[in-house]
Amino acid sequence: VQLQACGGGLVQAGDSLRLSCAVFGRSVSSVVMAWFRQGPGKEREFVAGISRNGGRTQYVDSVKGRFTVSRDDAKNTVYLQMNSLKPEDTAVYYCAATRVLFSSFTVKTMAEDFVSWGQGTQVTVSS
Repeated sequence: VQLQACGGGLVQAGDSLRLSCAVFGRSVSSVVMAWFRQGPGKEREFVAGISRNGGRTQYVDSVKGRFTVSRDDAKNTVYLQMNSLKPEDTAVYYCAATRVLFSSFTVKTMAEDFVSWGQGTQVTVSS
């Protein structure tokens, strides 16, 4: 599976961005997908995940109510809609995919469960 992420940019606090992750080589419905981020001087952290059937999602507490992860099976793409952005959201954002192993409703949050990673897209939020 190959992943191609895009959509990052430089925005002001309170603005919105939508990240996209195009999936190549396998149907997006066959893998568990997630978004991670790594801020300057910080460890990589889980941000949001979505199950194979799109029926379950999970978020890190700091983005709940502001970020929404979704999928478009027809476009084989996963999205991360980010609203009310804050300076602390500044990071490189990565999309990731698991192996084809998990049930339809599984959401994964640990980086070691993901075997395919996108190249990362920079999100910078100014105050």
